[in-house]
Amino acid sequence: MPRSFTPLLAALLVMYSVHQMLTAVIAPLVGALALSAFQLSLVFAVTSVTITVASVLWGLLFDAAGPRPVLFAGLVLCVAGPAGFAAAVAFGLDETLTPDLAFAMVLVFRSVLFGAGLAAVLVTALAVAGLSTHGETARTRAIGFIGAAQSLGGVIGPVAGGALAVASLWLPLYVAPAVALVLSLLVLVTMKPLAPSAGEPVRTQPLLLVPAFGTGFFLHLSLGMAQVVVVHLSTERLRETTGSAEGVLFASVIGLVLTQGLLVPLLKWSPARLMRIGSPVSVAGYVLLAVAPSSALMALAFLVVAVGVGLALTGFAAAASFGVGPRHQGLVAGLVTTTSGLTFVVAPTLGSLLYEVEPILPLFAAAVAAVIATGLSFVPVTPQVPRPVA
Repeated sequence: MPRSFTPLLAALLVMYSVHQMLTAVIAPLVGALALSAFQLSLVFAVTSVTITVASVLWGLLFDAAGPRPVLFAGLVLCVAGPAGFAAAVAFGLDETLTPDLAFAMVLVFRSVLFGAGLAAVLVTALAVAGLSTHGETARTRAIGFIGAAQSLGGVIGPVAGGALAVASLWLPLYVAPAVALVLSLLVLVTMKPLAPSAGEPVRTQPLLLVPAFGTGFFLHLSLGMAQVVVVHLSTERLRETTGSAEGVLFASVIGLVLTQGLLVPLLKWSPARLMRIGSPVSVAGYVLLAVAPSSALMALAFLVVAVGVGLALTGFAAAASFGVGPRHQGLVAGLVTTTSGLTFVVAPTLGSLLYEVEPILPLFAAAVAAVIATGLSFVPVTPQVPRPVA
């Protein structure tokens, strides 16, 4: 693992933990501000839109100026966003701000600034992985670790936020920007400059990457729809508490962490093989999820989905990285991140609309999307892999 890469993994883990920590407490805080359910949904929607739009811009800046300016800007935003969000809530509750102005500040700081910061850190990590590793095994392993760090943040953040909220609902608001600030300083001090690339230039062939991006898009879309609908299935079809839904979603997160952080490095498969095996595994998981009669079987089904999606999405990101040379690693990293953000703009709305028509429809749509991803994964993707200079 390159020395320049370890601080970026730490940054991803901490910032995504902070993101999930704030997500875990945002509903009661927004409720205290007397904001509507539509306004709450808008907070998450604007975050996804921001990540979608900002990722490509960060990628272009990375290619033009290198990793440090993008990382510095992203870390600053990851500190300013939670700090401003805490201020908006505090001033809204003591009526210094009107409800509308408090909500506007929540959108600016929590959704726009923090979302843009998260995008910058993720794009930097993916692009640095493409620049600092050579060969399929090393780069695919590095990209797997990036996905695992994101997913692990989804485990740590809610647990930490819930534990802090037991003492006071305000604690997560205070702790989030403080942790982000300390981590940012450590990363900026410890991150080493990138070593010059030892690989041969790669001829960019954008059309060869379209099937891989299609695979990534449809897998992200399927996962987003399934995550939204599993809460409804657990609470309505099974007539159980929301705790069962949380257990099912927790199983999916653990599956992603173990698959991307452990299974991918152990298997040492090519990006194409990861996509071609992972995609149909996810289809099997969605079929099992649709017929699971209990929350335990739903958790098992979602674990299967997570294994398949974790394998295939790692392959997608690695294939995209290998499709371009060193000069365009930032742009392709931005496009990979944009693919994820775009689907999480579409998936929640689409999943909810389909569920209103028929509860099983979102899972059927998720399975169809995964089938399409499977078909696209078999379209040859043959970019030249950089080879060390003799």
